[in-house]
Amino acid sequence: MREAVDDFADHLARVRNRSAHTVRAYVTDLVSLLDHAVRMGCADLSELDLTVLRSWLAKQRTMGVARTSLARRAAAARTFSAWAHRAGLLAADVAAPLASPKAHRELPTVLRADQAAALMAAPDRTGRNGRDTQRPDDDATQRPGDDATRRPGDHAGPTDGRTGDTAGRGDAPTAAGDDEPEAVMLRDRLLLELLYATGVRISEACGLDVGDVDQARRVVRVLGKGGRERAVPYGVPAQRALDAWLANGRPALASSRSGGALLLGARGGRLNPTTARRIVAGYAEAAGLPRVTPHGLRHSAATHLLEGGADLRAVQELLGHSSLASTQIYTHVSVERLRAAYRQAHPRA
Repeated sequence: MREAVDDFADHLARVRNRSAHTVRAYVTDLVSLLDHAVRMGCADLSELDLTVLRSWLAKQRTMGVARTSLARRAAAARTFSAWAHRAGLLAADVAAPLASPKAHRELPTVLRADQAAALMAAPDRTGRNGRDTQRPDDDATQRPGDDATRRPGDHAGPTDGRTGDTAGRGDAPTAAGDDEPEAVMLRDRLLLELLYATGVRISEACGLDVGDVDQARRVVRVLGKGGRERAVPYGVPAQRALDAWLANGRPALASSRSGGALLLGARGGRLNPTTARRIVAGYAEAAGLPRVTPHGLRHSAATHLLEGGADLRAVQELLGHSSLASTQIYTHVSVERLRAAYRQAHPRA
């Protein structure tokens, strides 16, 4: 069975071009399924059947696994079953009839426009409040595509993209010297501006190289899920932050480890998505805002675009969604915000 798991992971990465995060998640699900199958008496992969699959999902549900996770695990089982049938490991596609629990989608939490503006201004007002405190074992310097299996960064969540630099709490002084605090502040400002201006995923932002930015057209080239590439525009505030970072920030942190990475950590390597999340949360706290994540900024960017009159298809392209259904949730967010304003302001609400 181990060989089948390895071959399936290779198929997902090389043939299906799935992100490293998806490969890891599906392999983890498959190992859990096969372990359950063995406990039910399956001595060989060929003995896997629909009863075992349903029993596995039922057990997961009794353990309190979320419906979204159950839906993903059912999808992983169906994908594996179809592959194993084609590969001659199963006599039939036993998981084809397996139904997925309908996932309950909660509306994402978004910032108001004034809250987003306060967060963008936080680095200038509060200084270095984003915590650049990576653990030494967080380090990774690959870009997606460097390895066929592409182990992700924020996920590639898990990290979905090119990941990077680590710096512990007790870092020794770097070559940046006295310029480092200012450089870190400039990097943090650019990180916040890019996340909100473009709506990119945190792994996509950390995976950007300097060469991915077309400053003449104010467009960034983003490598998203499944290796899909898209061009995303950004505005004047983000350009100003980029100019300051490239002129005065990046040179102070750059080292032999930097390569072409746009955003750098304190030791000069590519900024790690885990650290970037801490930076966003730190500035949100310093600005007195509700808990904010990089994905919350993505939600906010999409919602504010739609509220400003952007076309749903255009927002889909900007976010890199393969399905319009993923983008439509933001229309519900806008409607809910409109209803809330109506209830608060209208005398006959």
